[in-house]
Amino acid sequence: MANNVDFNDRMLALGLARVSEAAAIATVGWIGHGNEKAADQAAVNAMRSQLNKLDISGVVVIGEGERDEAPMLYIGEEVGTGQGPGVDIALDPLEGTTLTAKDMPNALTVIAMGPRGSMLHAPDVYMDKLAIGPGFAPNTVSLDMSPSQRVAALAKAKGCSARDITVCILERPRHENMITEVRDTGAAIRLITDGDVAGVMHCAEPNITGIDMYMGSGGAPEGVLAASALKCMGGQIFGRLLFRNDDERKRAQKAGITDQNKIYTRDEMVKEDVIFAATGVTSGSLLPGIQREVGYFTTETLLMRSKTGSVRRMIYRTPLNRAAD
Repeated sequence: MANNVDFNDRMLALGLARVSEAAAIATVGWIGHGNEKAADQAAVNAMRSQLNKLDISGVVVIGEGERDEAPMLYIGEEVGTGQGPGVDIALDPLEGTTLTAKDMPNALTVIAMGPRGSMLHAPDVYMDKLAIGPGFAPNTVSLDMSPSQRVAALAKAKGCSARDITVCILERPRHENMITEVRDTGAAIRLITDGDVAGVMHCAEPNITGIDMYMGSGGAPEGVLAASALKCMGGQIFGRLLFRNDDERKRAQKAGITDQNKIYTRDEMVKEDVIFAATGVTSGSLLPGIQREVGYFTTETLLMRSKTGSVRRMIYRTPLNRAAD
C-alpha cells in the first residue's frame, strides 16, 4: 500500500538516474554479441534491483508485458522499499534490443516516474503516433489528417516549404504507403529500424537532430514513455490505440480503457509532473553509448523534470568492480 507521502520529484530524480545507468551498464557484455534476449534480461535484472533500493511504493504501469509473459518488471509489479510515495513507473529496460545485439546506434535504457495514477495504463498493443516539437499552437497537426496534410500543416506553421521538413518513421512494411505519401510532398524521411521513444524525442530538439515530426504506429507502452519525455522537453504527441483482434481489445478493457477510439494527447497520457531518465547504451543522436576504459565504464544519462523543465546531462564514471553497486 502506498504511504501518504508527497511525490518529491527533486529528491527522486538522482535515484532514477542511477536506475537507468545500472541497466545500461549491465548490457555492456552483450553489445554486438547477437543475443537480444540476454541483453534485455541483463538490463531488466539491473533495473529491478536498483528500483527496489528506492524509498518508493511503486507500481510498474508500463513494463515488459503482462505478468504471465514477463518474469520481471511486468505490468502491475510492485517495486521499491514500500517506504515512500506511491508512484507510477513506465520503463523500457532496453529500448533497442536488436540495436544492442548488432551494436547499432540509438539503443537506450529508459524510465519515467510520476505520482500514483498519473500515467495512462496503456495495454501492450500498437498505437498510432504523431509528434512535433515545442513552440506550435495546439492541434497544428492531428492524427485525423493524412500524412501529406500533416507535412503541409507543419510547413505552414514553420513558414517553410515541405522540402524543409524531415519526418522520422519506423521502417516497417506497414508504413510503406505512408513513406511514399510523405516523400511525394517533397519532405525528407529519416527511417529508423527500432527505438521509437528516441524517434519521438528527436522532435523536441529539431535544431540539433534535424527531425521535425514523428509519425507511424508502434508499441503503445512506448507511446507513454515518449509522452513522458515530451512532458519534460516540450512538444506535442498524439496517440490512438490500434487493435488487431478481440484479445487485444480485452487487454484494453482490462487496463480500464473504455473509449477504444480515443485520441490521447500528451497530457492525457501523462497527467501530472514526471521525471524521466535515459542512458545511452550504443552511441546515437541523443546520447553517446557506454565507453569502456581500462578499469572503468563511462555512461551519459539524460535526466529531466517536467515540473521545472530542467534537462541535465550526467556523465557517470564507475570502476568495473563497483558497476553493480
